Amino acid sequence: IVSKTIKKADIVEHLHSTLGFNKTESKELLETFFDEIAEALIKNENVKLSGFGNFELINKKERPGRNPKTGEPVTISARKVATFRAGQKLRKNISSQDA
Repeated sequence: IVSKTIKKADIVEHLHSTLGFNKTESKELLETFFDEIAEALIKNENVKLSGFGNFELINKKERPGRNPKTGEPVTISARKVATFRAGQKLRKNISSQDA
């Protein structure tokens, strides 16, 4: 199975070719979109994209771990982690592609 990674440049090119924006406008639009998501998460807000999915913050507690190189026990500090959960519509579209 060959998989392709979609990069920002690919999205910019798609916006340029399908919507007619010039490449500078396409890049600014995409950067603004990602900045809005990041700003909302920084403010502890969840981001819900209807028909696509949700970006949420999860508080992870401090927990024991180990250094994979040395095997030495370490404590992994508490932190916030951004997660993405695909929405029902996206999950359905993905699973129908497997069949």
